[in-house]
Amino acid sequence: MANHSNPPPADAQAWLARYRPWQHVVEPALWVLLFCGQATLNSLTVWLDISRIGLGFARWEPVVWEWSSNLVLLALVPAVIAFERRFPFQWESWRANWRWHVMASVVFSVVHVLAMVGLRKLAYASQGADYGFGNWPLELFYEYLKDARSYSSILILVALYRLLLLRLQGEASLLDAPDDGPAVEPVERPERFLVRKLGKEYLLPAAEVEWLQAWGNYVNLRVRSHDYPLRATMAAIEARLDPARFVRVHRSYIVNLDYVQEIEPLDSGDARACMRDGGQVPVSRRYRDSLRKLAQTGSV
Repeated sequence: MANHSNPPPADAQAWLARYRPWQHVVEPALWVLLFCGQATLNSLTVWLDISRIGLGFARWEPVVWEWSSNLVLLALVPAVIAFERRFPFQWESWRANWRWHVMASVVFSVVHVLAMVGLRKLAYASQGADYGFGNWPLELFYEYLKDARSYSSILILVALYRLLLLRLQGEASLLDAPDDGPAVEPVERPERFLVRKLGKEYLLPAAEVEWLQAWGNYVNLRVRSHDYPLRATMAAIEARLDPARFVRVHRSYIVNLDYVQEIEPLDSGDARACMRDGGQVPVSRRYRDSLRKLAQTGSV
């Protein structure tokens, strides 16, 4: 049974409130732990394999191989995350962006190999030895097969991490029509969303949603500085929202006109919607003129 008046469970929100100030520290630290741990374990297993087979390598060589590779991968993580933000690899956009990510994975691999080989040559030179990479075309292809997997793994980990944060904040859904009797409100034009979080349910008035953002298989509902993921497409939810209140301003954004404080034009021809809570929503030039007309008529 939905709770119409109680606020959402506070424990997850309290945890998130405590976590947010440390988020910029925790996230890089997790990547550092991941790649340093991977380098350490791989160095050990490679050395054990070398010892078991009886190959004539020095003990420091597997350490150089694994740490040079993983340190470069670690350095490339911010670039991969930034590129994914520019070209989201999500349900609604993967058809348009997959080519960009294929090309990015090639660049990712080339940079990884060149930097890795450079570090290995420096390390070998410090030991009075030479490092040879082997047949470059063959080795580049071999390394790309591994790097494409690493590139994909970074994207998957980022997506899972984002999804975890969204789930902790609560997941929204549209109200279904009742099995018996008429609906208390129009199902095709919902006035409320049902939010489920930590085993509890409550109703969220649609009028309190400040903006909506496409995010993978979800649409985030922004309410009082919190995001509630709704499993839907932007086109589907746009068709069910009140067009007098909610307006599409970008391929990935819909805003509630009641919360738009200012529309700021940009030199690029696009614009930026400044919201009452201080947030900013991108406005593409495709939707800019319609927003401008609303502003001139006093709707914004």
